[in-house]
Amino acid sequence: MALPDAQALCDLLDTGMAVSDAGDRLAWLNVAFAQRLGSSPPRCRGGLLATLAPGLLEPVARCRAERRPLHLGAVVLGPTPQLDVALPLRLQPLEDAAVLIELPATAAVAEDPLPALRSLAHELRNPLAGMRGAAQLLEREAPTSAQRELATLIRGECDRLAALGQRLLQDAGAPPQVAPFDVHAPLEQVAALLLAQPDAPHLQRDYDPSLPPALGDAARVVQALLNLLRNAHEAGARSVTLRTRAEVGARLAGGRRVLRIEVHDDGPGVPADLRARLFQPWVSGRPGGTGLGLALARAGLREQGGELELASSTRGALFVLRLPLAEGAP
Repeated sequence: MALPDAQALCDLLDTGMAVSDAGDRLAWLNVAFAQRLGSSPPRCRGGLLATLAPGLLEPVARCRAERRPLHLGAVVLGPTPQLDVALPLRLQPLEDAAVLIELPATAAVAEDPLPALRSLAHELRNPLAGMRGAAQLLEREAPTSAQRELATLIRGECDRLAALGQRLLQDAGAPPQVAPFDVHAPLEQVAALLLAQPDAPHLQRDYDPSLPPALGDAARVVQALLNLLRNAHEAGARSVTLRTRAEVGARLAGGRRVLRIEVHDDGPGVPADLRARLFQPWVSGRPGGTGLGLALARAGLREQGGELELASSTRGALFVLRLPLAEGAP
């Protein structure tokens, strides 16, 4: 039996595939990719990305410069009506500065992080148990109180991650544990975790101590704050400000009044081309980033009636968390 050649096999795929050469021309593409561009392979072959799909220029250049695979959650290929749709994108550097471009058949798999997260949570259970046991041993035998405090911190983080993994594995979709809480408690918890890092940025607190309790799931607020602080740290921020305020005149869903938390760093900020899609799964502005942390942080806050957004700032990145005030708060 004669086997079809590689081109014929690629043309049977629903995944759009193409190769951009060093001059940003489409050196090769399959039928699915050409259809995404509203054309045919012969018409597209040799054409410039700047003409056929200008939205690909920046990610292709980034993949070429960084020499690593990129997985982007949503890229708008171009300005024409058939291209004015956000699509998931995978890029792979090749020899001679060429880049392999893949457009998956649908965005559904790329936008749903739960299957991958459940698999990861399953794999992490045993290592976390070992780390927790080691931390307990250190708590008992550490010679100084400072070392014992760090061991307690490690054990607490192991417990929190184990609980998160358990929720992903067994309680996916379960409602958050909503209750009134002092918003400064989770802030101090994540501050302690940040300051335990050897090269931690300077932390400034600008709290309003008169704030009434917030209504929400404190554990999920901790998770969202940790994502923001770790992102700032890994981006090279040298200073982070934590600020709390009542947002006068603002309302969340259900007409609830708003408690506002700001996380403001002095790092490089969010690139302009990422701002509109920053909270989409698999979108990351950091080499090696998964692009899941902010997507999950926003989802967790919205489930409890809150919100997370990137605000305008003249320096660094400014993230704003909004939580509802507890009923009966003055």
